Amino acid sequence: MDITLSNILLVSFKNSQKKMTGSGKSPGVRRGCGLVGRRLRLQKRGDGAIVPCMQTACTKEELRALLAPVRGKQIVLVPTMGALHEGHASLLRRARALAGTEGCVVASVFLNPVQFDNAGDLATYPQTPEADLQTCRECGVDIVFMPTPEVMYCPDRSISLEETHLSTVLCGAKRPGHFAGVCLVVNKLFNLVQPTDAIFGKKDYQQLAILRRMVRDLDMPITLHGAEIVRGEDGLALSSRNVRLTPEHRAAAPVIRRSLLAAAELYASGASAEAVKAGVMTALSAVPGVVVDYVELVDAEHLHEVTDERRLALLAVAAFFGDVRLIDNIEITRNI
Repeated sequence: MDITLSNILLVSFKNSQKKMTGSGKSPGVRRGCGLVGRRLRLQKRGDGAIVPCMQTACTKEELRALLAPVRGKQIVLVPTMGALHEGHASLLRRARALAGTEGCVVASVFLNPVQFDNAGDLATYPQTPEADLQTCRECGVDIVFMPTPEVMYCPDRSISLEETHLSTVLCGAKRPGHFAGVCLVVNKLFNLVQPTDAIFGKKDYQQLAILRRMVRDLDMPITLHGAEIVRGEDGLALSSRNVRLTPEHRAAAPVIRRSLLAAAELYASGASAEAVKAGVMTALSAVPGVVVDYVELVDAEHLHEVTDERRLALLAVAAFFGDVRLIDNIEITRNI
């Protein structure tokens, strides 16, 4: 992408705005979020490309207008719920590398109420929009989509999207309706953005498996990429919820990773599935204030009981440290 193309983007955006309203103004734009009346500035990205400065859309109309000039190019989407940390940043940087200098990186920042089965969890979920925008800017994102629930959902919505096999275990068994909400919002984002690629972290391993099934079963022309878990120096998987841990629970939380690593060695050496799970359960239950939600060993693809030990398996954990629910996992194999 060069300066000439950037000028084309500016003209295309202005034309799109005029088509939307006849006046060049976008309806329902929130202050500090819309693009109307702003001159498109150029910046030198980290990879040396001269590109338009990162743009923010808060309505579907704005998003479509911004994407119109890049249709036909590689568009990489990174969906997030905000409160971005280094784990999210790694996804954004990977998206930038995948899109290259000619493609477009889109990040969505949307706290999706439909996927929360616990109103208290939704109410306490961290929200840091200004910091999120700065993270996106530093990682080379081209477009940030920051809608409200009112923008994303009609008040009388009556369509749902539910996966009926992979979602019946692990977090799906513990959080009714959660993955139906995930599938719905991701499907909507895919329809709006029409990406060629999308990137999701493997910390939410079940989510990634379900979304891959959705893309396969609904014939969506999108390539999904799974990114490895990003961890702190002590091994704790990075999560937006970590900021809510008490100092005591934060200090104890790395036991999750240590127990998973020990269990992986046990499984590799031939220990039974029950023995492997029991080791993790014992380690976690020894921590004061920790309540184990589940410890499961499943096939890494279909997420149900391991029936062929030659296949890749997944050891997954969910546990409450006080009122904060943490999840983690590890892919494991037998030494056969």
